[in-house]
Amino acid sequence: MVARTIWRVWFYVLVAAPIIVFSPFLILFTLSEKTFVPFYWIARNLWARPILYGMGCVPKIAYEESIQRSKSYMLVANHTSMLDIMLMLCVSPNPFVFVGKKELARIPVFGYFYKRVCILVDRENSRSRTAVYRRAQKRLQNGLSVCIFPEGGVPEDTGIILDTFKDGAFKMAIAHQIPIVPITFFDCKRRFPFSFFEGAPGPLRVKVHPFIVTVSLTVADVAPTRQRTHELLLQSLRAGK
Repeated sequence: MVARTIWRVWFYVLVAAPIIVFSPFLILFTLSEKTFVPFYWIARNLWARPILYGMGCVPKIAYEESIQRSKSYMLVANHTSMLDIMLMLCVSPNPFVFVGKKELARIPVFGYFYKRVCILVDRENSRSRTAVYRRAQKRLQNGLSVCIFPEGGVPEDTGIILDTFKDGAFKMAIAHQIPIVPITFFDCKRRFPFSFFEGAPGPLRVKVHPFIVTVSLTVADVAPTRQRTHELLLQSLRAGK
């Protein structure tokens, strides 16, 4: 119990320390969307990787199709842990922005930069959801990718392997004709669940599935594409590979 508590506290130290140390650069690089690429490099290499390796949770990523540099994608994955954010940064060599709930902006230190570089959404507000599309379009036009966890949050711990998907990621991908990258995170919940006294170090297996091409798809294809992606991740989770 004591060791696990120390391990948990160590996680928050690893999250906060790089942000504090590199805050002058982070502030500078978040002044404009034009400087997002160096911000992303710091977030990926000097924040996400040290956290995962420092926690003893080493990423093991298998790519069935390679993410090409300088190309925009819609990244989608199952969501069960705070490690998902760091792990997604390790998965994609291409700079991307998260679409995430506005409540995370309240987290001390982390929240300051989160709200400056992510696209925040209030899922209870239709205007907020509409604004997401406008902001995402601007980022895509600048050559970035977008990441959405399509479950819309972390599922309740009721034994559900994968919650139902929302339409947003698939509408956006089809509207902008960008490939959907389905990604399975196998171990994040087991390694670092939200329950404070649970979890343990170990590898974080990731599978990047073949991309779903959206060229020529229309709004009528949103539901079938959403269901296809859900089935792909669900089968992968059930098989454990």
